[in-house]
Amino acid sequence: MPQRKATIERLAAFSDAVFAVIITIMVLDLKPPEHPTFAALWPLWPTALSYLVSYVFVAIVWLNHHHLLRFTEEPTARLIWINFAHLFAVSLVPFTTAWVADTRLAAVPVFVYATDFVLVEAAYLSFEHHALTHAELEEISHRSRRLAKVRTIIAFVLFATAMLVSLKFAQWGFGIVCGAVLLHLQPEPPGARRV
Repeated sequence: MPQRKATIERLAAFSDAVFAVIITIMVLDLKPPEHPTFAALWPLWPTALSYLVSYVFVAIVWLNHHHLLRFTEEPTARLIWINFAHLFAVSLVPFTTAWVADTRLAAVPVFVYATDFVLVEAAYLSFEHHALTHAELEEISHRSRRLAKVRTIIAFVLFATAMLVSLKFAQWGFGIVCGAVLLHLQPEPPGARRV
């Protein structure tokens, strides 16, 4: 009986399910205010802000993950392990988000939050490298590959900077995280062109 090969669709479906669970866990951490007034909403701003940033981040990670999988013909063992590392780092986002929200952007929770973003970006760098290395030249140009790598390295450096800055200035560190997240808003970096 011939052995069936694993497909990239199966890897994508598994990853999609994990992303859905991560977003669901983040939503479950949201608690309504005790009083039915607009004033009761105001103390919840750290929760709303951290949830918004984390939700956008998870959405961006999913979008870029989906984009990169298009360049992969079949999942190699290396790609599967890179994907698991990437998903593991993303799975920590609900925990760090809740901690940042509960402590109202305190230094150590923001440091841990930014550290998780560093881990996600490090795994993404490896994921991106693997996917683009195996992409056909007809699918994506050398210039686009180079711009993608530079963008990911810049995001990694910004997340690492946010990590360090947050120990002294937590809100500045959180702000740097917010800015760095936007670098991946569009899967293809600005100036990149498809062949």
